[in-house]
Amino acid sequence: MLQSPQLEFLMEAHNGLSARIVEETGFRGIWASGLSISASLGVRDNNEASWTQILETVEFMSDATSIPILLDGDTGFGNFNNVRRLVRKLEQRGIAAVCIEDKLFPKSNSFIRGERQPLADVEEFCGKIKAVKDAQIDPDFCIVARLEAFIAGWGLEEMLRRAAAYHAAGADALLVHSRLSTPDQVLAFSRAWENRCPLVIVPTMYYSTPAEVFEQAKISMLIWANHNVRAAIDAMQRVSRTVFQERSLRNVEDRIVPVREVFRLQNADELIAAEERYLPRADSPPRAIILAASQGAELGDLTHLRPKTMVPIHGQPLLHRLAAQFRAERIKEVVVIRGFARDQVHAPDARFIDNEEYEGTGELLSLSKAAGLLEGALLVSFGDILFRQYILRNLLLDPGDFTLVVDAAWQQRAQPRNFPDHIAASRPYSLRYGGEEAELCDIGAHLNPSQVHGEWIGLLKTSSRGSQALRAALEALAPRPDFKTLRFDDLFRHLLSARQPIRVLYITGHWLDVDNLDDLSAAHAFQSP
Repeated sequence: MLQSPQLEFLMEAHNGLSARIVEETGFRGIWASGLSISASLGVRDNNEASWTQILETVEFMSDATSIPILLDGDTGFGNFNNVRRLVRKLEQRGIAAVCIEDKLFPKSNSFIRGERQPLADVEEFCGKIKAVKDAQIDPDFCIVARLEAFIAGWGLEEMLRRAAAYHAAGADALLVHSRLSTPDQVLAFSRAWENRCPLVIVPTMYYSTPAEVFEQAKISMLIWANHNVRAAIDAMQRVSRTVFQERSLRNVEDRIVPVREVFRLQNADELIAAEERYLPRADSPPRAIILAASQGAELGDLTHLRPKTMVPIHGQPLLHRLAAQFRAERIKEVVVIRGFARDQVHAPDARFIDNEEYEGTGELLSLSKAAGLLEGALLVSFGDILFRQYILRNLLLDPGDFTLVVDAAWQQRAQPRNFPDHIAASRPYSLRYGGEEAELCDIGAHLNPSQVHGEWIGLLKTSSRGSQALRAALEALAPRPDFKTLRFDDLFRHLLSARQPIRVLYITGHWLDVDNLDDLSAAHAFQSP
């Protein structure tokens, strides 16, 4: 990259995670910033972090990436002997290059009273450069000599004197540093230097200068030196402040990356694949069954030719969003029961079962079409609901054989209308944890409002044993003359009469069902694109 005919760019990273992000973004190289690594460790950029701590950090960065890393090696962490040992350790860890600066150990950051920082003796610094070149085993390992004379208040003449000496000592490139808000000093140096070796710059202070200016000046490499750690600090401050002030994650969780993105950057899938190869597991993930047979005539022309589960929310069909939420929790099989306009119902990697008797019939008939799949752990969901991801995660963690998600804030809904889904439980919702778990006592439109503890949202989970009970209940109800019109409340009451415990997982909002145009408008606000 130093010998490249075009201007090359390095992006700052300070740990394995940020290094992987830099590589994924498209950068061809990484700047392991001393300032950023020190900041991430909570110490000052004054050699307060030991060289072994820096070495450990860049080892994680090297393990996480495949692109070359240039380490900000400060002053080499000592004299020539320290720096040549550093080089051997860097080569063992696959680090491509080290940059050392001509100041005295312990160094201070160049932007903190830089004019008061003494420079190293030229001959002593040249000795460090020679020690690096003699110590390296890989002929491609590079040393970048960083000139601090501009920072310390010296002029161009001193910069050129030192540059000539460092180049003669074997430096593969020179880093020209300046704290001016314009690139005048580095451009003047570049003109006087006449391209005798590659030049590297760090435009932290003169950041508004277009890159084309440096290309025209024949600069070889540009380093964005500390912007990832600064961006991380800003984000952490805002999130921490919000959580502290609100004592909740509700206004934070959907504005930060999901945990699965952390797992992806950690390459968790590789470990999962290795576990399947070396530690095969007997258990299997749950299957998700989505009931998507209804038309949704309340949506008018929007569902004249397509079912409401295919109505788009920010350009993505409702069914696709629901299936994606299940996929995000590693639910491998998604089964969709379709009816009205079934040729219009589609979803990536889904399995479809058709209910040709959808018109004028109830939910249990649709579910019975998948009777052969009611085994093992199951998730059953209406096809017209939206919910925050944490609700699904909490449901999957619930240990019950049969668990319903119930909204305890049902009265706060603009138009509470699903009276058959109103439930009475063994106890109401409470903010207190560790008490007795809530169980379903009754469900249906016959409940007096004073008895209602919440509204079932159309999402349930069963264990293998619960799925057996579900299948047995459908078989028991099937002979009834009115079976085709039965709803889930009929199913749950049957299970209760058979003494099947049904757990209640309370939530307080953060979901909605799409029944009419008002709901559709709310859905666009609920699910940001």
